[in-house]
Amino acid sequence: MVKSAADLSYCGREVRKYDNDHFLAGLFAPADRREALFALYAFNLEIAKTREVVSEPILGQMRLQFWRDGIEAVYEDGPVPHHGVMDPLSEAARRLDLSRPLFDRLIDAREADLDDTPPADLSCLINYAEVTGAPLVQLALEVLGVRDATAMAAGRHVGIAYALAGILRAVPFLARQHRQRLPADLMARHGATSEDLFAGRSTAELRPVVGEIAAVARKHLADARALRRQVPKAGLPALLPATLADLHLGVIARAGNDVFAPRVLLPHPLRQLRLGWAATRGRY
Repeated sequence: MVKSAADLSYCGREVRKYDNDHFLAGLFAPADRREALFALYAFNLEIAKTREVVSEPILGQMRLQFWRDGIEAVYEDGPVPHHGVMDPLSEAARRLDLSRPLFDRLIDAREADLDDTPPADLSCLINYAEVTGAPLVQLALEVLGVRDATAMAAGRHVGIAYALAGILRAVPFLARQHRQRLPADLMARHGATSEDLFAGRSTAELRPVVGEIAAVARKHLADARALRRQVPKAGLPALLPATLADLHLGVIARAGNDVFAPRVLLPHPLRQLRLGWAATRGRY
């Protein structure tokens, strides 16, 4: 296990600071695959923060194009642009023969972030969760040498569930920017308004919207776990975010589906213990 920041690569430090859930899960990977996982998760951080670091959509598209060009160079043996994440990512992708379409899917998915229009319905939100979450888990499985269809199916479910839990936890952050990722039809059906959301008001109308999304996330966790006995144990570190999604959804439920409750935004104090216990039992 990594003991201090001095033991970490640039990618490891970035993931520990900005995506601590995946950092903790990655620590359970074999030492010879850990840096590849950190490079993958750092790449995901870079593309996921695009909307937050640009002032215009065209700038976001240019930023995403940098990563498209970099991935293309990796797979077509071109000159890979020098970058603190791109360098180790290209080495990992080539050495471990990671699937290019999964990288392309992650990058393409982030173009949706450049449009602040809320998803029209729950199906649109689930699709967004799938394209932003599932390829990441499936690439992590490939890093660990696990590529069978059952593991990839489990990875899809875990990716969707973790992404949906993250979307719920991000509601206050997005609301402060007058952005909404909750489905418009659910908001309308329950009488929740964007005005209340942007004002940071947790209304009785908003909570069933959160509850419906959380229920979908739990269903995907259940579907992933139904496949557990058929998934090679080597893939466990890639699927451990399921345990963390469970924790986050549990906190939201105990807060009465109030995503503005302070406890929802805080790191869960038992994350490391729960991950360790899950890894020891070979479960996710």
